[in-house]
Amino acid sequence: MLLWLTEYLAEFVSGFGVFQYLTFRTMVSVMTALFMSLMIGPFVIEKLAHLQIGQTVRDEGPQSHLSKAGTPTMGGALILIVILVTTLLWGDLASRQVWVVLAVTMSFGVIGWVDDYLKISRKNSAGLAARWKYFWQSVFGMAAAVFLYTSAQIPAETDLIVPFFKTVAIPLGVGFVALCYLMIVGMSNAVNLTDGLDGLAILPTVMVGAALGLIAYLVGNAEFSGYLQIPYIPGAGELAVFCGALIGAGLGFLWFNTYPAQVFMGDVGALALGAALGVVAVIIRHEIVLLIMGGLFVLETASVIIQVASFRLTGKRIFRMAPIHHHFELKGWPEPKVIVRFWIVTLVLVTVGLSTLKLR
Repeated sequence: MLLWLTEYLAEFVSGFGVFQYLTFRTMVSVMTALFMSLMIGPFVIEKLAHLQIGQTVRDEGPQSHLSKAGTPTMGGALILIVILVTTLLWGDLASRQVWVVLAVTMSFGVIGWVDDYLKISRKNSAGLAARWKYFWQSVFGMAAAVFLYTSAQIPAETDLIVPFFKTVAIPLGVGFVALCYLMIVGMSNAVNLTDGLDGLAILPTVMVGAALGLIAYLVGNAEFSGYLQIPYIPGAGELAVFCGALIGAGLGFLWFNTYPAQVFMGDVGALALGAALGVVAVIIRHEIVLLIMGGLFVLETASVIIQVASFRLTGKRIFRMAPIHHHFELKGWPEPKVIVRFWIVTLVLVTVGLSTLKLR
C-alpha cells in the first residue's frame, strides 16, 4: 500500500525512492511490527483479561502449570493483526506470493481462533475436535498447494531442491501438491505442539522466520541466487517483508510472553505461524532446510508420535511426558532453563540450515 504511495512521491521527492529497496522495506517492516506490538499489546492483554479469556490447563499436565490457569490467552491474534497490517503497508500487493502466504496464515489463524474459543466457552482443554481441526487444515493447506502448483511459471517453482548439492533438483510434478500440503499442515501442528511453555515457541519461530526471510531475499535476487547456486524464484524476495513483519510481531509478543507470561499465544497464533513458515519454505523451495532449522518443532512432534506409538504397542512410555519439553520439566529442569536451552538448540540449527546455502 505505502509502496505505491512512495513510488508516486518519488517522482517529486527523490528521497522517497529508498522505499523501492526491498532491504529497506524489510527493515522498516520489522520496526513497524515491533512498535505496533509494543504499543497495542497492553491494551489487548487488558481486554482479554476483562473478557475473562483465560488459559485452560490440562489436569494431566505438569502440576507447576496449574498456576497458569486464567492467564489471558488467544494473544496470537495480536501477532496476526500486526503481521497483516504491516505486510499490507510495506509489501508489494501485486505479488501473488505475498497474498498466498497471508491467506494461509490468516485461514489457519481462524481455525486456531475457533479452537481457542471452544476451549474457553466450554472451560476445558478439548477445544475443536481433532478430526474437524485436521479437516479444515487440510482444506486450506490443499487449496494453497493446488494454487501454487497451477500458478507456477517456471520448473524451479515445483522442483525439490536438495541442500549440500549444486545441481540436485528433483522434478516433483503433481507430487509438489502433496509436499506443499504436508509442509503447511505439518509445520502448523508442530509449532502448536511446541507452544507449551512461556516463550518456548515464539522465539524459535522468529529465528526460523528471520532465516527464511534472508533466503527469500537471496532466492528472489538473480545475482545472489546465481552466485550461491540456489534456484531463482522471481518475486519470492517480497516474502522478506512478510518475514520482517513476523520478526517484529514475534519479538513484540515475546516482550509480554516471556516467563512468567502475561499472555499466551493460543492456537490462533501457533497454528497460523507454523503454517506461515511452511508455506514460505515451499515458495522459496527450501523445505528440507526448514526441517533442519525447525528441528526443535520436528523433535517436539516426533516425541509425541513416539510416545503414543510406544504406549499403544507396548503399554510403556518412552518419555515421562510428551511433548518432550514436559519430559525435561518432570526431570527437574526449571521452566526457564528448558526454554532457554531449547532456544539455543534452535539458534544452532538455524546456523546449520543457513550454512547449506554455501556448502553446495
